[in-house]
Amino acid sequence: MRLVPSPASAHPPLRVAVLGCGVVGTEVVRLLTTQASDLASRVGATLELVGIAVRDVEAPRDAVVDRSLLTADAESLVERADVVVELMGGIEPARSLLLRAIAGGASVVTANKALLAQDGPTLYAAADEAGVDLYFEAAVAGAIPIVRPVRESLAGDRVTRVLGIVNGTTNYVLDKMATEGVDLDQAVKEAQALGYAEADPTADVEGYDAAAKAAILASLAFHTRVSIDDVSREGITGLTADDVLWAQRTGHVLKLLAIAERGSADGVEGVQVRVHPALVPSGHPLAGVRGAYNAVFVEAEAAGELMFYGRGAGGEPTASAVLGDVVSVARHRVLGGRGPVESRYADLPVLPAAAARTRYQVRLEVADRPGVLAQVATELASHGVSIEAVRQSPASETTPDADFARLVITTHAAPEHALRSTVDAIAGLDVVRRVVSVLRVEGA
Repeated sequence: MRLVPSPASAHPPLRVAVLGCGVVGTEVVRLLTTQASDLASRVGATLELVGIAVRDVEAPRDAVVDRSLLTADAESLVERADVVVELMGGIEPARSLLLRAIAGGASVVTANKALLAQDGPTLYAAADEAGVDLYFEAAVAGAIPIVRPVRESLAGDRVTRVLGIVNGTTNYVLDKMATEGVDLDQAVKEAQALGYAEADPTADVEGYDAAAKAAILASLAFHTRVSIDDVSREGITGLTADDVLWAQRTGHVLKLLAIAERGSADGVEGVQVRVHPALVPSGHPLAGVRGAYNAVFVEAEAAGELMFYGRGAGGEPTASAVLGDVVSVARHRVLGGRGPVESRYADLPVLPAAAARTRYQVRLEVADRPGVLAQVATELASHGVSIEAVRQSPASETTPDADFARLVITTHAAPEHALRSTVDAIAGLDVVRRVVSVLRVEGA
C-alpha cells in the first residue's frame, strides 16, 4: 500500500508557531503566507500560522507580518502548536522553549547552530523520548542541503572527511582582500555594510560560528557526539593583506575552513575537528568559492568526493532550508512515521588538535647569506618534518634591509605537534630574523 498526502481539506490544519521574527523569521513568515496553497498540497494539510513570538511586539515589522499574530508569551505559544520553528538563536530561552514544545508533542525545526553544537544531545534525547521530529537543515549552511545528505543519503557509506567553507562572512572578507587588496578591517566594514556581518563580527571572524557548524557536521558524519568545546578553533583576525598576496604568489587561496576527519593517535581511532585559516591550492574546487557563498566537500569510501555549494547565509536562503524541514516534519504528522534520530553508535573519541596531520607553509625573514637554508632544513629534519618546496625572494622584494631575504617553505604532511615545535625551533635560530607567518595547507 502506497501512502500519499491526502487533500489538504481532508486533514485538520497543522498549527505552526514561529519563535523569532528577525531577518530569517520574517522570510519564513513570508513563505508560509505567500506559498500557503502550494505548501498545503505538498504536506496534505493546511499549515496554519498561529503565532509569532518576539521580544517587542511594538517594534516595526515588514508588512508581510500580521501584527495580530505577534506575542511576547512564547511559552503559551509553543504549547498550542503542532510544529515549532525556532529562529531566536542563542542558548536560552531557546533551549527551554524547544524542550517545552517537544514535551507537548510538537515537532521542532531549528536553525540554532549554537544550541545544537553546545547541547544538541539534550534535544535529541527529548525528541526521541517524545516520538517527535527534530530537524535542523538551516543550522549549518543556509540553503545548501548538507545535513540531510550526510544524515540520510550517506547513511550506508563511511564518511572519512568533511572539509568546508561554512561561514559566508569570512569568505566574503577573504575574497575581498584577495581581489581588491584591502586589509581585513576594511573588508569587515564592507561586509557589515552589506549585512553579511553583524555590528559585532566576533562570532564570524574568530571562528565561533564555523566551529559550531563543524561540531554538528562531525556528529552526523561520524555517528559520534561532538560539541563545540571539542573543536580546535582559530579565526582570521591574524591574517594580513600580505598573507593573501603570498597565497596568490604560491598558487593558493586563503579560506577559513571547517575540517572534520577520521584519524588516529597512539593507535586509537577517533575524529579530529578543527576550524582555522588555510591555504587551498587554486585548482581545488573550494578555491573558487567566492563572496558570501559556502561550500562543503565530503569524502566517503564508496561515494568518493562530493561537493555541496550555494548561498550560505541571508534571510531567503536560510528560510528555504527551514521551510524544507517544515514540509518534512508536517508530512510525517499527516502520514505517520518519523525522520532520522540521533546516531551515535560509533562513540569515537575526539582527538586533540595536536594529533592532526597537516602541511604548513612557513614564511621567514632570514639573513641573506650562504648556508641559511641548510640550517633551517637541518632543524626541520631533526623534528622529522620534510620539505616539499622552498622559495626564496630577493631582499628588495620583501624588506628595505638588503641584509635579509624571505624564505617560503612548504612542508609535507606531519603531525601538527611536530610542525609547531619545528617552527618554534626555527624561530630560535640566529639566522632567522622573524617568523612572518605560519599557515596550514589543506586540500592538496
